[in-house]
Order: sequence, then C-alpha cells, then structure tokens
Amino acid sequence: MIFDCDGVLVDTERDGHRVSFNEAFAELGIDCHWTVERYGELLLTAGGKERMRRHFDETGWPDGHPDRDELIARIHKLKTEIFMRLIREGSLPLRPGIARIVDEAIASGIVLAVCSTSNEKAVQAVVDVMLGAGRSEKITVFAGDVVAAKKPAPDIYSLAAGTLGLTPENCVVIEDSNNGLRAAKAAHMRCIVTISSYTGGEDFSLADRIVNDIDLGKVDIALCREVIAAPVSA
Repeated sequence: MIFDCDGVLVDTERDGHRVSFNEAFAELGIDCHWTVERYGELLLTAGGKERMRRHFDETGWPDGHPDRDELIARIHKLKTEIFMRLIREGSLPLRPGIARIVDEAIASGIVLAVCSTSNEKAVQAVVDVMLGAGRSEKITVFAGDVVAAKKPAPDIYSLAAGTLGLTPENCVVIEDSNNGLRAAKAAHMRCIVTISSYTGGEDFSLADRIVNDIDLGKVDIALCREVIAAPVSA
C-alpha cells in the first residue's frame, strides 16, 4: 500500500505548504503572496520548486536575484523549515481514517510506503510526527528529488516498487490528485483517490475507486484487496 503525502495523509496544501511559502517570501523580502486561489492553480504543477519557477515565469522574477537556481533553493529551504515547524506544532492533523488503515496494514503484514514530490525532510516529518514512531518505522519514504521526473511521470512509484521488491500489479496507491493518479496508473498500479480540499474538480476517470475520504469511503484492507483483484483500468 503506497500513500501520497500532501492531501492524503494530511490536508497540507492550503494551510501548510501555501502558508509556509508565504512566510518564506515575506522573511526573505520577496514581493510575492500566494492566495488560496493562486495556489490551487499552481498545484497543477508537481513540486514546490517547480511551482515557484512557474509562478515567477508567469509573473516576473524578483529583482536583485540573478542566480535563479540559488533563489529557488534558498526559498525552498526556508519554506521547508517553516513547514516542519508547523508539523511539530501539531497544526495539521491527519486526515480521518489514515491512522486506522495504516494500523490495519501493519497488522496484516502489508508493505507500506509514502511517495511524494515534496521535500524528503518535510514528508519524513509528517510520517514521524503525525503517524508516530511505532508506525513510521514500518513505512519507507520516497520523496523530493529522489527521481528526476516528478508526477505525473511514474518514476517515484516505479522506484518504490523496485526498491521494495514489489510487483506493481499488487500495489494499491492512495492519491488525491490527477497528477498522482496518472503517475500511479503509468506505473501499472491500482489507485484509490481520496478527494482533498483542492482536488474536487479534477478528472479522476482513471481511478479504480473514488472516495471523499478514507473513513466515509470505508477504505480498509478488504477494499484494497478487492481493488487488487479487479481487472486493471487502462
């Protein structure tokens, strides 16, 4: 069972990553503030560094920063520190049902992983702090720049399968976005979509199952096995 992080484990995008980016912009004196609506547009691009590049390409790069790569790296480093502080403070609770299904998977001996385009330290902090040490030690994290091509490319899911010795056809991915769904399907994995605050209007026609959230959708190990046993959707 493979989870995305942002929007799946924790609904972090609007009140976590967006807030952290804005605090980083302000602290570094960069005239940029992402509204809820603008960040929703930027989420169509996977990866925080990539979102900044897209935004500045579209609106103009900050003056006084000739090295764009260095600027992006500096903002992203500070943003990650701010985001991790929010996680440590417990400001962003787990989405309903996540702790339950992780416990069920551990009890059933199912291999667990988290695959995310977000910074590896931030994702590991979510897993360690929000899920707790007892669960975290059973979960392998693949995140950030560990692969060159980010979602919707299948690379991060293929890496997880190869590293953990898994057969893609026997993996269930839990995602919340069209980019993540397409990545999972391109990796020849089944995918259950749990809709998050930003993704309700996206196209999930490729999904093997769609639920509003893990609890309301009654997502459990039995359902995951049912999805695995069903014919693969294209």
